[in-house]
Amino acid sequence: MWFSQNWKDYELLDTSDGERLERWGEYILIRPDPQIIWKNAAAHPMWKHADGIYRRSSSGGGAWVKTQLPKDWKIKYGDLGFVLRPMGFKHTGLFPEQAANWDWFSDLIRRAGRPIKVLNLFAYTGGATVAAAKAGASVVHVDASKGIVAQAKENAALSGLADAPIRYIVDDCKKFVEREIRRGNHYDGIIMDPPSYGRGPGGEVWKLEDSIDELITLTARLLSDEPLFFLVNSYTTGLSPLTMSYLLELNVRRRFGGELESGELGLRVTQTGAFLPCGASSRWYKA
Repeated sequence: MWFSQNWKDYELLDTSDGERLERWGEYILIRPDPQIIWKNAAAHPMWKHADGIYRRSSSGGGAWVKTQLPKDWKIKYGDLGFVLRPMGFKHTGLFPEQAANWDWFSDLIRRAGRPIKVLNLFAYTGGATVAAAKAGASVVHVDASKGIVAQAKENAALSGLADAPIRYIVDDCKKFVEREIRRGNHYDGIIMDPPSYGRGPGGEVWKLEDSIDELITLTARLLSDEPLFFLVNSYTTGLSPLTMSYLLELNVRRRFGGELESGELGLRVTQTGAFLPCGASSRWYKA
């Protein structure tokens, strides 16, 4: 399991009955998590003092049923800054477990000793984008949501990267990759963080397990002659990290050599010392 020990503004305080108790800066949140199947384990005193609670609805969806939160607030991870906003479907605009990946590829970029160009697909609010840019890479940031890309620009500014070589693209990721192939563009590092479910440019519904093979196969064609890394994340239950690694084996390692590794991302629970699984990653890199 991969996890970061460097968070100061985020803490997973406790877990019980399908919910997380979290500290985001100075605010305490309770949010649902399907991985938390253990019951009657709530021991941390802050369960009774949450500033915001997100509850699922029996009819589907959910809502913030209690909130003493501001519209937004800011936290930091090292020298990276992020704005948080409570959103629909329980999100805050940041996935703290991904810090383990930020540290990993940032180290590769810093040690590369050459200019590194990174493509961040399904880039969301830009946690990986600002980490790569802060490490010295130029980044192309692609996401289909105009509002989310605007928040990514805010995060870059908070991280001291307002003038960094980051190109923001609002587009369907697959369509963008196909155009980049036709243009003959290439990248030294690729980050791919697709959602479990999505909609194509024509409104068609797609599932990651049905699309991941084509996405990796297409995107691998954008790798430069001397690629540095290829990272694929998944939050899809049942899609094994070894499955994603196999796709990287077929499309990347057989061409370039290098190393492959896969595993779960996790967060340490303060109350128990145990780890909560929070998704999976597969990583290819040049040793």
